Amino acid sequence: MKLVIQRVKQAKVEVEEKLISEIGKGFLVLIGVTHTDTKETADYLAKKLCNLRVFEDENEKMNLGLKDIQGQLLLVSQFTLYGDCARGNRPSFTEAAKPDFANELYEYFCQQCKQEYGLKVQKGIFGANMQISLVNDGPVTILLEK
Repeated sequence: MKLVIQRVKQAKVEVEEKLISEIGKGFLVLIGVTHTDTKETADYLAKKLCNLRVFEDENEKMNLGLKDIQGQLLLVSQFTLYGDCARGNRPSFTEAAKPDFANELYEYFCQQCKQEYGLKVQKGIFGANMQISLVNDGPVTILLEK
């Protein structure tokens, strides 16, 4: 499982020019699932994500987490995180999980962030052609993988 975490001032997802979800200050997270991932993998990364301290405190040090700032999560599934361009110019996606499995683990991950950590969670639409807009804060981008 791979996460691309972007600290944002705001972010939104649209599908077919319709607003699907939006957040204020928090994280936009792109989530890639591979065929060997498990619920334990999702649990580990959900804990890391929800406790990640990259928001500035009163001394301008990255020391605060989402709960400290009443931040929000926008979680978007993105199989292309497992694109392999080692051979040729067209990515291979053989490491990306099959859609049914990936969607199940993505939904589980979203529920964990919401239920286990009490965060406000918004989502994209699995498998949809989404347009994502964001105002990156910093910029701060973190990669997590397990």
